[in-house]
Amino acid sequence: MVKVCVTGIGLISALGGSLEDSWQNLLAGKSGIRLHQPFPELTPLPLGLISQQPSELTILTQMVVSSALQDAGLFPHAADCAVVIGSSRSYQASWEMLARQMYEDAANSSVSSLGNWLDTLPHMNAIAAARQIGASGIVLAPMAACATGIWSIAQAALLIQTGQCQQAIAGAVEAPITPLTLAGFQQMGALAKTGAYPFDLHREGLVLGEGAAVFVLESAELAKQRQAKVYGEILGFGLTNDAYHSNSLEPEGKSAIAAIKQCLERSCLSPPDIDYIHAHGTATQLNDRIESMVIQRLFPQRVAVSTTKGSTGHTLGASGALGVAFSLMALKHQILPPCVGLRQPEFDLDIVTAARLSKIRQVLCLSFGFGGQNAAIALRENEGT
Repeated sequence: MVKVCVTGIGLISALGGSLEDSWQNLLAGKSGIRLHQPFPELTPLPLGLISQQPSELTILTQMVVSSALQDAGLFPHAADCAVVIGSSRSYQASWEMLARQMYEDAANSSVSSLGNWLDTLPHMNAIAAARQIGASGIVLAPMAACATGIWSIAQAALLIQTGQCQQAIAGAVEAPITPLTLAGFQQMGALAKTGAYPFDLHREGLVLGEGAAVFVLESAELAKQRQAKVYGEILGFGLTNDAYHSNSLEPEGKSAIAAIKQCLERSCLSPPDIDYIHAHGTATQLNDRIESMVIQRLFPQRVAVSTTKGSTGHTLGASGALGVAFSLMALKHQILPPCVGLRQPEFDLDIVTAARLSKIRQVLCLSFGFGGQNAAIALRENEGT
């Protein structure tokens, strides 16, 4: 099977406007979560905003795609790239604005103008990215709740492994701070009131955050030809579904375990080969409990674990892509990032509470989404380092 390497990363989050800024702030134990009230009809909430007001999906995408290409030495164009960019919320903010306008027009007996509604269909963000870089090959727009980011990277890796392309832009972008999203999570009782505290005994729930991470993936052969720097290699992935409930995880974690086992088997790894796990770690009661149980069951050797949602907030579909970016930085610098927000651990795991120097060769990144979408991806350090 063709080896797939990561040669470029673009990232923006509440922690910082670039990959390096976000990484340095993460290592310092900082958090981008602040109390905000972006909509006057809703009460103030802790949120991971990139700036003072909610970001636009299109602008975030343009920024991270440009950053990834520039980082890979392909800037400004990459005509031969496949494009696999997902989002769980996509253009929901635009749809809510359109719906509000329609209600106002109806109240005033005006005729609504739908404007450029075709540009806000769920897949159009990926097509816009293809236009941005002049790519005319395969375009995919995965949408799998919080598993979207890892699924997108896995799809792109598979395209390269099967010889359908040698290069791909892959990742996920999320701008989820909208009135309906906030109200919906509030009604479910899933939102935290003061902050995100993953795996903590007193965790309150998730904190929504904006963010995006996009990668340049290439066959090892092409990366070598281009003499490109390599962050790491994608070894394999696992994707499963609980088929259990619309938003609750299956209580025994059966298909989550299956996804991890599938990923390890495809990667020719066993549990003791994993040096670090970037956990999903949403800071909700149910997710953290089941994820901890799954890790304890599969990794009895007490592998190092952390999650970065205490720093960035939960970026929904982009969260797995951000996790992969931070995992690749951990491989590059041989530093384990801390689980910011954790004060009093509830679970018997080796949770990293401060940046830790460590020999890291293989890492696992996990995502578990609404509807029981489970994703795991295995990464290895660049063999040339």
